[in-house]
Amino acid sequence: MNHASLRYCPDLLQYARRETREVMVGNVGIGAHHPIRIQSMITSDTRDTPASVKQVLDLAEAGCEIVRITAQTRIYAANLENIAREVRAAGCNVPLVADIHFKPDAAMEAAKWVEKVRVNPGNYADKKKFEVREYTDAEYEEELERIREEFTPLVHLCKDLGRAMRIGTNHGSLSDRIMNRYGDTPLGMVESAFEFARIARDHDYHNFVFSMKASNPKVMIEAYRLLVARLKAEGADWNYPIHLGVTEAGDGEDGRIKSAIGIGSLLADGIGDTIRVSLTEDAVHEIPVARAMARPFNEKKDAPATVAEFTPSYDPFSYERRRSSVMTLMGHEFGGDKTVRVFTTQERWNALAHKIASMGDFKPEIILEKSGVIEIDPRDEAAVSHLNDLTEPHLVTVKDGIGLEVIHAFRQLAFEVDPRHPILLKDTLEPPSGDTDFLEALLPAARNIGSLLCDGIGDAILVRGETAPGQSLRLAYNILQASGNRIFKTDYVACPSCGRTLFNLQSTTQKIRAATGHLKGVRIAVMGCIVNGPGEMADADFGYVGGAPNKINLYVGKTPVKFNIPEDEAVQRLIDLIKEHDKWVDAPEPAAAEA
Repeated sequence: MNHASLRYCPDLLQYARRETREVMVGNVGIGAHHPIRIQSMITSDTRDTPASVKQVLDLAEAGCEIVRITAQTRIYAANLENIAREVRAAGCNVPLVADIHFKPDAAMEAAKWVEKVRVNPGNYADKKKFEVREYTDAEYEEELERIREEFTPLVHLCKDLGRAMRIGTNHGSLSDRIMNRYGDTPLGMVESAFEFARIARDHDYHNFVFSMKASNPKVMIEAYRLLVARLKAEGADWNYPIHLGVTEAGDGEDGRIKSAIGIGSLLADGIGDTIRVSLTEDAVHEIPVARAMARPFNEKKDAPATVAEFTPSYDPFSYERRRSSVMTLMGHEFGGDKTVRVFTTQERWNALAHKIASMGDFKPEIILEKSGVIEIDPRDEAAVSHLNDLTEPHLVTVKDGIGLEVIHAFRQLAFEVDPRHPILLKDTLEPPSGDTDFLEALLPAARNIGSLLCDGIGDAILVRGETAPGQSLRLAYNILQASGNRIFKTDYVACPSCGRTLFNLQSTTQKIRAATGHLKGVRIAVMGCIVNGPGEMADADFGYVGGAPNKINLYVGKTPVKFNIPEDEAVQRLIDLIKEHDKWVDAPEPAAAEA
C-alpha cells in the first residue's frame, strides 16, 4: 500500500493533540477537550459480585476513571446488573465497560447494565479457524453481510440506551477473512475495525472509540498511526477518539518500559484520548504508571496549528533503520546494521570501574567524553552544513539545553544531517542535577529513546535521567530489548490477568521467568486464556496458555502441541519443549559474590 499521501500528525516537529469528537461513557467524556482518561480492568471472576465490586472500588480510589470487566458469556454478562447496582450503591459513579470477545448474546445482555461495550472485530461473530483459504469478492461480501446481521442489533441497543462502544482490534485475533486479504499487518487491523465502524455509521451511531493493540510496540505504533491517517483520509466526521494500549506488556520494569514506548510515543504525537497500561500485576499498580504517562500531555499546550514543511526521512508506517555508516569506538562497532551501543559518562564509568567485569549484560560500552561526538542544534543551518561537508562519517547528537522536546529534536537531526553520520540518542536534553525517582526517569527515557528507535533513528543511546550509574545502564539495555533492537535476555509476552484467566498469572509468570530467564533471544508467551492466546503469540517462539481450569496447553509459535497438562507439571513440560526445539542452554553458574 502506498503511504506517501497519508499523514498521521500535522507536524512531526512540534506537539499538537489530535482533534476528535466527544464520546460519553456514562458521565465521563473521552476526546474533544477532555484530559487523557485512565482505564484498567478487574481480575476477579465476573460471577463473584463482592470480589468484583471491591476491585472496581479499589481501582476508582486509585484514580482509575473507567473500569472494564470481562463478560465471556451471557451468564457472566447478566451478573453485571448486580455489580453495577452495588458499585452505584457504594456511591461510586465510575463507568463500567463489558469486555466481549466471542459472544454477541453476551454483548446484548451486557449493554443493558454497563455504560460501554468493547467488541473485538476479529472474533465477534467470527470463529477463528486459522484457515488458509482464498476469499472471492462474493464470499467476502457474504461474510460481511453475516457480520452486519450479528452486529446491527447491538448498535441499535447501544444507540437506544446511550451506551458507548470500543471497536478494539487486537493484532493477535484478526479474522481469517482479514488475515487472508491483508495478512497479519497494521493494515489488516485497521480494515478489520473499519468494517464494524461502517456498520455503526450506517445506523447513525457515533458514540464509539477505536483501539489497535499489539504486544510488539513497533507493530502497535504503526497500526495506530495508520488508523489515524486513514480516519483523516475518510473525512472530517471520522474524528473518533482513540484508546491506547500495548497488550501483554508483562510485569515489572519490562512491562512499564514496553508500555511507555508504545503508548508514550503516540501521546507525544498527539494521538490518544484514553489509555490502559496492561501489567501482569494487581490492576491498581497500573494506575500510577498510566497517570504518570498521561500527566505531561494533559499539562501541555498545543503549538500553533501548522503543517510541517519537512518531509520525513523515513516512512512512519513501516520500520526501516536509518542507513548510517559503520564506525568503531573503544573496540565497539556501531552504525549501519550493527548493534545499537550503550554509552555512559566518564564520571559514571569511574563509579562502576571496580565491577564492570562482573556486570554481565548491563556493561557500559563507550564513554561519552572519549567519543568525539559532535553536539549541534538541528535548527542551526551553519552547524548542519559544516557537518554535512565533512568527508568522514562523524558521530552526532543534539546539544543540551536548546528548549526542544527530545523526540522532535532528534527527528529534525535525522531529517537534516546526512544519513551516513551515526546518531547518539539521549533520553533528556536537561540532565537532572540531583537524585531522580526511578519511575519518573524510566517513563520519559523509554518514551523518548524507544519512539526514535521504533522509527529506525539511532545507533547508540545514553540514559542520563536516571542518576544511579548501574540503574541507568540497566534501563538503557531494557529499552533496547523492549524496542526489539538488542535481545540479550528472554522476552516475555504476558497478559494482564482478567476474569477469564484460568491460573494465577503473576506467580506463574514469575515461575517461568525464574526457570527460563537466561535464554537469550527466546520469546515466551504466558497467556491466561484462549482469547488473545494464539494470536498475540504470533511473535513468540513458545506459548503457555490456560486451556481449562488448572490445565495448560503449550504452543510452538501459533500451533498448540501439548494439551491439558496439569498446572503443577506445566513449567517443566515447557522446558522440555524448549529443549526439543534446541533452544535450551543451561543457566550460567552464579558469579562469586564481590569481595
